[in-house]
Amino acid sequence: MKRAASAPARAEETASRRETLKKVLRAVGGQRLLLPASLLLAAAAVLCQLTVPILFGDAVDGILGPGRVDFPLVADRLIRILALSAAGALLTWLMGLVNNRLVYRTVRGVRARAIRRIQRLPLAYLDAHSAGDLVQRVIADTDQLADGLLLGFSQLFSGVVTIGVTLFFMFSKDAAITLLVLALTPVSFLTARFISSRSYRLFRAQTELRGRQTARIGEMVGNAKVVKAFGREAAEAARFDEQERELCDCSRRAVFYSSLTNPSTRAVNNVIYALVALVGALRILTGGLSVGGLTTLLSYANQYMKPFNDISSVIAELQNALACAARVFALIEAEPEPADAPALLPPARGLVELRHADFSYDKQRPLIEDLCFRAEPGTTTAIVGPTGCGKTTLINLLMRFYDVDRGGVFVDGTDVKDVARRSLRQNYGMVLQDTWIRNGTVRENIAFGRPEATDDEIVQAARDAHSWEFIRRMPDGLDTVLREDSLSQGQKQLLCITRVMLCRPPMLILDEATSSIDTRTEIRIQQAFARLMQGRTSFIVAHRLSTIQNADRILVMRDGRVVEQGDHRSLLARNGFYAELYRAQFAGEDDPAADR
Repeated sequence: MKRAASAPARAEETASRRETLKKVLRAVGGQRLLLPASLLLAAAAVLCQLTVPILFGDAVDGILGPGRVDFPLVADRLIRILALSAAGALLTWLMGLVNNRLVYRTVRGVRARAIRRIQRLPLAYLDAHSAGDLVQRVIADTDQLADGLLLGFSQLFSGVVTIGVTLFFMFSKDAAITLLVLALTPVSFLTARFISSRSYRLFRAQTELRGRQTARIGEMVGNAKVVKAFGREAAEAARFDEQERELCDCSRRAVFYSSLTNPSTRAVNNVIYALVALVGALRILTGGLSVGGLTTLLSYANQYMKPFNDISSVIAELQNALACAARVFALIEAEPEPADAPALLPPARGLVELRHADFSYDKQRPLIEDLCFRAEPGTTTAIVGPTGCGKTTLINLLMRFYDVDRGGVFVDGTDVKDVARRSLRQNYGMVLQDTWIRNGTVRENIAFGRPEATDDEIVQAARDAHSWEFIRRMPDGLDTVLREDSLSQGQKQLLCITRVMLCRPPMLILDEATSSIDTRTEIRIQQAFARLMQGRTSFIVAHRLSTIQNADRILVMRDGRVVEQGDHRSLLARNGFYAELYRAQFAGEDDPAADR
């Protein structure tokens, strides 16, 4: 029963491996000049190398006995051998240069396709895959693919040409011995195939484990402070050790199986070599073959078997490369975001509506149901509610990071599905709780949304966002190169706010935008936001209700629904869910509304 169940799995694995190989070959085929050049150089180098045994055999036959040496013949053959050996070495060197360029251009194209696909993938895919796993596919897996391809081109192509040309020369010398070699060849093939079919499965599991390990390392390094704060160093180290043991076990078994290939095929090939020597010696005794001819055939038998040894020696690397390539192509072929509509959204007035919108990340667990609201141009809408009620999800729908399952999102009466995402997002300025600072200068970070902005505009935006005070104190001002630890969390957030200040879009989204800023700076930022939001449609997601009391409308969300809406005073007077949240937040404190 177990064997029957595993047969379909093996068939599926074989089909998957063949499909991956086809994709790799199509990627290589894109190098229309380098690929033929590599094949021609391989053929020329092999011809030079395989002509040498014939010349060597002629030289042996020219030595008939003591005092019976044909010196002109021997000297001529030796000179030709030296010339062909030098030519073969030069051609092999040129083939190596071509193969290197061919492989790395191919891998560069694959990696570029992977990066472009990541830019087009929906957030649902990115949310479902760890950043470490994606980095592993784009960087480490493509590097492994490059190593496998380089070995393949260096030894596989030459090996195939060597086998074909060797058989031709062997038939020209002795057909019977050549047929004997051919009859025993499948034994070497079947041995290598038996082992490689098992090593591929193990190498594929190895790459998946390595991807998970990379993701865990990224988590531990990126959240080292949290791990230390909770004293979880030993526990996390133990979890990593467990994962490392699993990876080591899988790698050990994969390397063990793959390492059997070379000695196994060499044993078979040595038997074939011995049989050729035995049969050839018997034919010399019967006069059917000369000593030089046997020397040539033995050399060709060795040359014929050598490609099988070389190919089997790189099978492990090729299997690993195919396993890595399967992960890379799975990323490249992931379903991208639905195609954009050709229409562009013009600069918006700021009328935003959600009409009977339904949305859920997991279709079995509804989140937002029948959500309706309307934000008039130039108004400020605050979105509040407990954790998990759908506040950030609502922002994702407004920006069209996700599309609604039912209903629609409209800007100035236009369904956002009917316009290009880029044109929609150009109408929004967004400041998130999680900051993002790129590796670059302060100027490049601020001008990320407007690369053409002048220094005067950048400085003015920094003054408006109250970030100029710390920027001007930096060693090189706007030209200071930022690193991960260059700024505090609050300074990073001020820089992100400055980035939006510079763009001055018609609509704003502030998702806990001042959460990492001290109270004094927050007051100044709120004043700056007040100037920025004037005449612009703004959406503010906030947990601190004191920051949104001046909003024109407050949407109170609970379990994916807007349960209350109105301004601060009317919601307090209603004494509903908002009032309950407000009282819970300011329990034991003076009511800030009492001073108003």
